[in-house]
Amino acid sequence: MPGVAIGNLTIVLAIPVIGAAMIMLTPRRQTAALFSLALLASGLAFVWSVIVFSLFDGMSGEMQFVERVPWMPGFGIEYIVGVDGISIFLVLLTTFLMPIAILASWSVTEKVKEYLIFMLLLETGMLGAFVALDLFLFYVFWEVMLVPMYFLIGVWGGTRRIYAAIKFVIYTMAGSLLMLVAIIYLAARHAEAEQALTFDLLKLYDLHLPLDEQAWLFAAFALSFAIKVPLFPFHTWLPDAHVEAPTAGSVILAGVLLKLGTYGFLRFAMPLFPDAALAAAPYIMALAVIGIIYGAAVAMMQSDIKKLVAYSSVSHLGFVMLGLFAFNMQGIQGAVYQMLNHGLSTGALFLLVGMIYERRHTRMIDAFGGLWKPVPVFSALLLVITFSSIGLPGLNGFVGEFLILLGAFAVAPRWTAVAATGVILGAIYMLWMYRRVILGPLTNPDNEKLQDLGVRERIILAPILALVVFMGVYPQPFLYRMQPAIDVTLKRIIAVTPAAVNHHPQAVLKSKSDGR
Repeated sequence: MPGVAIGNLTIVLAIPVIGAAMIMLTPRRQTAALFSLALLASGLAFVWSVIVFSLFDGMSGEMQFVERVPWMPGFGIEYIVGVDGISIFLVLLTTFLMPIAILASWSVTEKVKEYLIFMLLLETGMLGAFVALDLFLFYVFWEVMLVPMYFLIGVWGGTRRIYAAIKFVIYTMAGSLLMLVAIIYLAARHAEAEQALTFDLLKLYDLHLPLDEQAWLFAAFALSFAIKVPLFPFHTWLPDAHVEAPTAGSVILAGVLLKLGTYGFLRFAMPLFPDAALAAAPYIMALAVIGIIYGAAVAMMQSDIKKLVAYSSVSHLGFVMLGLFAFNMQGIQGAVYQMLNHGLSTGALFLLVGMIYERRHTRMIDAFGGLWKPVPVFSALLLVITFSSIGLPGLNGFVGEFLILLGAFAVAPRWTAVAATGVILGAIYMLWMYRRVILGPLTNPDNEKLQDLGVRERIILAPILALVVFMGVYPQPFLYRMQPAIDVTLKRIIAVTPAAVNHHPQAVLKSKSDGR
């Protein structure tokens, strides 16, 4: 539209699309040029997101860099984007991991052009979902990112890639359709109450619905997000998708895509339907704890390293859900921090698994053993990431888990005590995997002449390792910027004094209903 200035967030969204268009115009045979363009586009998106972060006011809990442009005004649909102290870090995580994933894709030799186009379109889809403040716009980005992920798994995946890709899409679409119905209903109810049709999230926050209406609307949103998390028992698509996806696909799937589920709960389902969310909290916390224990127990039984890491995600994201539904500052702060931690640690694990797979063409734990001698750098880096994943103090995983357990204990001490055993189980299966792969005698002759990590691979892992240590030693720059936005979100959910935030969700719900 004439006279409309392009904002910083729109630029971040547009850069990968422009990069994809440039790749489309580049001859297929120029592989180096294709990769260079993809790396340039994803790198530029990261740089621009860092610029946005540098301009971000960490003391404010409100939306910043808001852009509002009429899209389909007759239907109340607008292009509205913005970030707060929660979404800004998820935007940074996305733009940080994408160039790393592209660098890790140098082994892709078939249909390179299409592969890189899908990677960049996937980046725009994920970024759009994190910054969208119009429910219809959010739904568009939510659905758009399915397409490139489907092709990344289905074309460049393993032997059962078609099955895994179709399962991924069917699961996600099943939940999304119910969410679309709920979005339309919500907009219609706003039009009925305010005589104005809108999908503007910030306006819909002020729509107060009775509990019976909130219940089914929350269920529709929650189902879609629970599948994406994935929350037990909606997790069965994840191991197949992870195992069959190419390395970069697994990095993005675990590092970013799963966070859209937990982010969806915090940004949409919980503040839009606060009474229903509070009523559902005990049940969702129970499912989260079951997922923590189940994911850890099944991970212990895996013979495939990649499948072990996939099931560890079910367990780790269970902790995030536990923190979110504690409905207090410590729990939600820990949950958001753990989203970032999981993206880094699990992304690095999938990168390391992919690097060893390129050398040995197997991921079976029994095929390894004694790798410390031929590949000492690989072994040392895997050790650091393993410690990060199990929450060793001094590394990033510890801070998030500690805050989650602290927040959850205030409202559900028994469930929290059970969840804490998941930390122990996590240490067991990760250290068990490390011992069998890296330590012990070198018995398999195929492992004797393995090449250690090259310069490119070390460059790929170095920034992740730096953040793993920095976020473990000095979390304050992240936590203090999150706090105002989390405080605003909590006030939307619990319209009582701040002290009541630490009460049990059911008690808060009762106090709200009694005060009406």
